[in-house]
Parts: sequence; structure tokens; C-alpha cells
Amino acid sequence: MDLRKIKKLIDLLEESNLAEIEIKEGEESVRLARTPRGVAVAAPVMHAAPVAHAPVMPMHGPTEAATGGHAKPQADLPEGHVVRAPMVGTFYGSPSPDKPAFVTVGQAVKAGDTLGIIEAMKMFNPIEADVAGTVLKVMVENGQPIEFDQPLFVIG
Repeated sequence: MDLRKIKKLIDLLEESNLAEIEIKEGEESVRLARTPRGVAVAAPVMHAAPVAHAPVMPMHGPTEAATGGHAKPQADLPEGHVVRAPMVGTFYGSPSPDKPAFVTVGQAVKAGDTLGIIEAMKMFNPIEADVAGTVLKVMVENGQPIEFDQPLFVIG
């Protein structure tokens, strides 16, 4: 297959909402797939019903989507940048049970520092600070199951 055709296919894939494209010409075939940079891919997860002991709080006021990402902070979150879970899984605050935690409250972090890890589908995905600052609050416990978009850390 001509290299120019492959380049055109790459451009087409980048300009579209497609995640994958496959073209066959005779016995030749090309398959292009993309995933967003910095995102770990996991298989779809079936969601269970909410746990009985975790009360579901009704949402009041505008959501982040409706306000362009500027919804009011939750009452239990201190002022600062909230690092949220990018996936469903199990949170671990240290690389192994006998090692110290990646970060503690009051610790200064730089953008890119590992704050914790999320185990999903036997894959350990690092959760990195996306801003520099001081860890104001750790919102989850070691070994705790977490949901997508759940607040994990507050950095100020």
C-alpha cells in the first residue's frame, strides 16, 4: 500500500471522532487505532447498585458540564485543585504494603509526581499530580474501591 495513502488515513483518523479505522485493498490491509495520550484503557466495567451505607446526595445547582467546568466545590473539599479518579478500580497510596505512602498531607508535590495508583483489570495505573502545590487533603484510603471522577486529592 502506498505510503501517501497511509498518511492520508492517519490524517483522516486524527480529524474525525473515530478511534479506529481499517482498510483492505486486495491482500493488503492497514489498521490504525488511537487512544488519548496519558489515558489508560480498560475494558468496560459493569456498575453495581450503590452501597447501602453510602448515602446518595442529591445534586443541587449547576453541574460542571452546565457551567463549563466551574461548578461550586463540594462542602467537604478544601479550596484547591481536586485530582479526580480517571477510572474505576482500587486505590493504593503506596507502591507496596511495606513501603511508605507516595504522598502525605502537607507534602509539596510537583506536576507529574505520583500521588497514588489505581489497580484496574490487574493493571497498576499511576495517578500523577497535574499541578504543583501542597497536598491539602487525601480523600481516599489505601485499598478502597473508587469510582470514575471520584475526588482523590486536593492540592493547594
